[in-house]
Amino acid sequence: GSGGFRKRKHDNFPHGQRREEKENVNPSSPLMASFKSFQLELDTRHDKYERLVKLSRDITIESKRTIFLLHRFTSAPNGEEILNESEVKLDAVRRKIKQVAQELIGEDMYQFHRAISPGLQEYIEAVSFQYFIKTRSLISVEEINKQLIFTAEDREEATNVTSDSQDKQPPTCSLKVTPVDYLLGVADLTGELMRLCISSVGNGDIDTPFELSQFLRQIYDGFTFIGNTGPYEVSKKLYTLKQSLAKVENACYALKVRGSEIPKHMLADVFSSKTELIDQEEGLP
Repeated sequence: GSGGFRKRKHDNFPHGQRREEKENVNPSSPLMASFKSFQLELDTRHDKYERLVKLSRDITIESKRTIFLLHRFTSAPNGEEILNESEVKLDAVRRKIKQVAQELIGEDMYQFHRAISPGLQEYIEAVSFQYFIKTRSLISVEEINKQLIFTAEDREEATNVTSDSQDKQPPTCSLKVTPVDYLLGVADLTGELMRLCISSVGNGDIDTPFELSQFLRQIYDGFTFIGNTGPYEVSKKLYTLKQSLAKVENACYALKVRGSEIPKHMLADVFSSKTELIDQEEGLP
């Protein structure tokens, strides 16, 4: 009747006949040999993907620690020590990226891009944050790629790299950052610059917020040229970028209008409370 159980076509065959067909399969046939080679290839690719995911996670963690360290630059008595320590941390991150580059030798990077993209974005955010503190400008994607060219002299034994890939490793290996990863990393950088602005105000630095406001405005103008024509991830970051710019501009406005009325030791409390109010209105955590 209607709504009853529908029998599948292979249910018409007796179970004993299907069992006999399985027993009659020749494991040494060319067809079975082909499927075994496919299985080995897929298992090898999945294992490589998982290794890259773990490396990307390590790169993300170390890059975040570098960003937290760089935020101490405004309050530290000796900023050069902070920059030197951050350079050591970034060198450790680049050693992790070198392991990624060794894993991708002879492979199409875009087949594994989803595994390594989060770590690369976080690294771009960290290295561009350090570059801005040093030079007050934005690092280019070409400069980032120059730092990710590794020679055989500084090659280290990587625990996660197979012996076969080490034997086939050329004198140099490199990893190129894609334009999309670069744009996403720069978009995340704007949030760190907003936090740098608030901490600078709290330390009595009145000039840095206005400098950051102009810099963020230039980045925002560049992203608006892309608009909705670019990748979805980039256009999604535009809203967060706009909010970071608004917070910096509000801080500059308050400094310009009421800066002389607020004592310097109270500026941090004023702007931290203003930031919390803005976040509550936007529904941000």
